[in-house]
Amino acid sequence: MSQPTGQSPDPGQLILIDKPLTWTSFDVANKLKYACKFRKIGHAGTLDPLATGLLILCTGKMTKQIDQYQAQEKEYTGTLVLGKTTPSVDLETEFDAEFDTTGITPDQIQDAARQLTGDILQVPPIYSAVRVGGERLYEKARRGETTEIKSRQVTVRLFETNAERFPAVDFRIVCSKGTYIRSLVRDLGLLLNNGAYMSALRRTRIGEFRIEEAETLEAFIDRYKSSAAAKAAEPQPGSDTATD
Repeated sequence: MSQPTGQSPDPGQLILIDKPLTWTSFDVANKLKYACKFRKIGHAGTLDPLATGLLILCTGKMTKQIDQYQAQEKEYTGTLVLGKTTPSVDLETEFDAEFDTTGITPDQIQDAARQLTGDILQVPPIYSAVRVGGERLYEKARRGETTEIKSRQVTVRLFETNAERFPAVDFRIVCSKGTYIRSLVRDLGLLLNNGAYMSALRRTRIGEFRIEEAETLEAFIDRYKSSAAAKAAEPQPGSDTATD
């Protein structure tokens, strides 16, 4: 879905894309920039390559509102798996430890999730885009460097869990800007004296915008090009060459 704003020249657009798996948020912005010939485009809130779901992009003058969209509350659904860990807390890296999950109950999982709800201090994952000393943490992590990471306050309004597929645990999280879902997964495992990694993540809402309003990259590009072609074919004012 795209929403033109105003009638001034090049007002820009708000674009809602369902980000595909393995694509970075930059990949999506870059694809749209060249496919649709946008001069200026940016995204409002990074999604990890192994996450899918709602990505807001702004073009033209609308890019001035990116910070406003980034600041809005977000909702995610996904799956974590207890009993194993990876350095990245997802499947980007190999398993590095294994734990016995015997005796862990759904009530214990829910209690751990409750402890991670509200205003909490959170340490970003070592594999994240947070900058330390002018460099992304994931760049340092891939070189095997250890880095002191400062905690930050975030707000988790909702952390629901469903352990029917244990040791896989499905979840729904509603949280503030800057919340790392992988950190919540990591910390839930620690609270259970165990380990956990995230096997799937999907962003379903940003503020009032929902994933149901989003389009695939291909669908948006096709629709945009069709619309541009139709507009180009329209007669322009003053172009009538008929004579008496």
